[in-house]
Order: sequence, then structure tokens, then C-alpha cells
Amino acid sequence: MTNVGAVQKEKQKGAIARYLERNRATDNNYLLKRDISRIFVGLFTTILLFGLCFLILQPLFHQFSNSIMSRDDLFDPTVMSIPREATLDNYRLAMELMTYWTSLFNTIWVTAFVAVLQIIACTLVAYGFARFDFPLKKFWFACVILTVLVPPQVLRVPLFLNFHFFDMFGLMTLINGEPLMLTNTLSGYLLLSATAMGLRNGLYIFMLRQYFRNMPKELEESAWVDGCGKLRTFVQIMLPDAVPMLVSCFLFAFVWQWTDGFFNSMFLRGYNVMSVQMAALGDTFNFHYIRQIAAITGTHGAAPPIALMEAMISTGVLLGIIPVIIIYLFAQRFFVESIGQSGIKM
Repeated sequence: MTNVGAVQKEKQKGAIARYLERNRATDNNYLLKRDISRIFVGLFTTILLFGLCFLILQPLFHQFSNSIMSRDDLFDPTVMSIPREATLDNYRLAMELMTYWTSLFNTIWVTAFVAVLQIIACTLVAYGFARFDFPLKKFWFACVILTVLVPPQVLRVPLFLNFHFFDMFGLMTLINGEPLMLTNTLSGYLLLSATAMGLRNGLYIFMLRQYFRNMPKELEESAWVDGCGKLRTFVQIMLPDAVPMLVSCFLFAFVWQWTDGFFNSMFLRGYNVMSVQMAALGDTFNFHYIRQIAAITGTHGAAPPIALMEAMISTGVLLGIIPVIIIYLFAQRFFVESIGQSGIKM
């Protein structure tokens, strides 16, 4: 072992000597300066990336820590991030208050259905913008971009009034005698999604339009020569090549729809979807705590302490995003491939 160690030290000394000799052969110690600058750049990049990752992940770590703390740990000032006694009681209570499994099932099928409908509508609109000429084409595309720039909260009041008293050209009043009320109904949101006006649909139209624009026109021309019509060319020639971008847009639509609180609170409040349950968890837990204290003490009850409320909300948020994280772990390959291919073509 001593001989092996001595041989290794001699090799290291020889390598250092050869490196210094090469450095002396360069002008102004260029080799040494270059390697030192690379080391500092790599160290700076590592520290920067670590800091960015910490800023992104620290809120999740904080919420996870709160969610597994017992009541004693929450009120112990000496416990900061790591609980003395980890418990899953908060998860059990949050799942009960959120009717978790029912909400999870409803969210999966509603989100998938809405996302598919949005991608179908956005694909047709994007292909029309990319391949056809029609009056005021640039103006209508500017309107699409405007839907991306304007936050949906700006449209809250007119959108609510339009769907609460839905009367297209007065036909509903003519047929039923009064307008339709489409708020808090799935049909109202499906109508919005089918017309490519759902959550962030303008962004999907823009991404797909850029993708179709950069596809070779010779593909369509050769299909037309072979006797394909425009619809058949779109379905059999253009769509198969656009699968990566379609998958990317569908995954974006699914994830954003899952955590959306604006449209879900307006149209899906009665469907026990995850975002609505997460938003209402604070009030639900407050009512549960007051009723529990009243049953124990026989008095009116009191509001829960802030620490308990924060722990319960953290638990509900984690329960809501865990399925999305699992989906991303399985679908990250599609994210990378679709965005990478679209970046090359765009």
C-alpha cells in the first residue's frame, strides 16, 4: 500500500510539473489564467443555480415541514423546520375536509376533458392563421395576442354578466322567455373552451401557429396533387407531424387548468374540483375547528390559531399539487422534446 501511494504521488507531481512547463511555454501564463477563470466561472454558476433552486424549492420545503408537524411542534418556538414528532394527522384531516378522493376524480376528468377541447379548438384556429388568408387576418391575430396580454381578472365582471345572463343575439329570450344562466355550470366553461377562449388559449394558438407556419408547404402541395382535400391534408399530413407541440400544449393546458382558481370558481364551484377545495379549505377548517371546540367545551367555540390554520392550508396545497408533480415526472420527456423541437423550428 505504501509503494502504491508513493507511485501515485510521483505521478501527480509529474503531471503538475508538465502542466507548469506547458504554462511557461504560453504567453503571459495564458494556460493558468484560462483554467483559473474557468474554475471561478463554474463556481459562480454553481452558486447561482443553487440559489435559484433554493428560492424555488424553499416554499415547498416550508409547507411540507408545516404539514407534518404535530400540534406541540407548531406551538414550540424552538422548532423551526424539522419537527420533533412527525405526524400525518394533518393529511388525514385535510383529505376529509376536502373530500379528497371525490375532488381528485372530478378534477382529473374535468381537467382532461376541458384540456382536450381547448387543444382541438386552438389547433383549428392556429392552422387557419398559419395557412389561410382571410379578411382582417392580422387584426384578428392581434386580438388573439391581446387575450394573452390582458389578465383574466380584468374581464371578471363582463365575463360573469355575459354568462350569468347568456342571451346570444336575443335567441335565448325568444325561445325560453329569459336568458340562460351558465355560471357555475360545466356547459358554460365547455362553451368557452370550444370557442378557444379558455384559460391561456391565446398562448396555445400562438405556439401552434408558429409551428404550422414553419412546416414545409411542399407537404401540403404534394398531398393536394395526390387528391387530398384540405381537411384530409390537415388530419393525415399536418397533425401527425405536430404531435410534439400538441402534447406540449395539452400538458400545459392540463397543469394550468388543474391549479386555476379564476375560471374554476366561476364555472365549476359545484363540482368539487381541487382548486376550489384548496381555496375553501381555510373556511372549511375554521368551521370544523369551531364546531369541535364547541363540542368539547360546551361553549360557542373559537377560531383556530394562526399556526394551525397555516399548517392545514399548507397540507391542502401539497395534496393539490402532488398529482401534478407525479404527472410531470412521467411526462417531462414530452415537455423537453416538444419544447426542444418547437424551438428549433421557431
